[in-house]
Amino acid sequence: MSRYVVARSDEIQAGQRKLVTVRGKPIVIFNVNGDYLAILDRCPHQGGSLCKGKLVGLVESDGPGRYRYSRKGEIIRCPWHGWEFDLRTGKSYCDPARTWVKSYSASIETGSKLVQRPFVAETFKVIEKGEYIVVEV
Repeated sequence: MSRYVVARSDEIQAGQRKLVTVRGKPIVIFNVNGDYLAILDRCPHQGGSLCKGKLVGLVESDGPGRYRYSRKGEIIRCPWHGWEFDLRTGKSYCDPARTWVKSYSASIETGSKLVQRPFVAETFKVIEKGEYIVVEV
């Protein structure tokens, strides 16, 4: 798999997202409390842009009137029809056995390490100072 530099880490604040293009694929990078998570920007249901979706949490219930809310900001809801996907796995909460969105590995690399390796910088020059988000495609 190839690795691509897609942004500086300070470009995407906690709770925010950034749409990038890697090898012609629209990929959205999310910052979930310092974890950078990357998914294809296309809902598998009918192709809606997940970048435009609402970040929500997970609601679970053991019975009527009882519920738990967890994983705040880790679930993306498609803006077209409300299908929900786990940003960490890409799995759908509508049909987890058959439907998911493609997810990608995203990591933080320091500029000094990037200068020493053959990474591809899509939109800007990599400077040794600072940290960058790298997506594996």
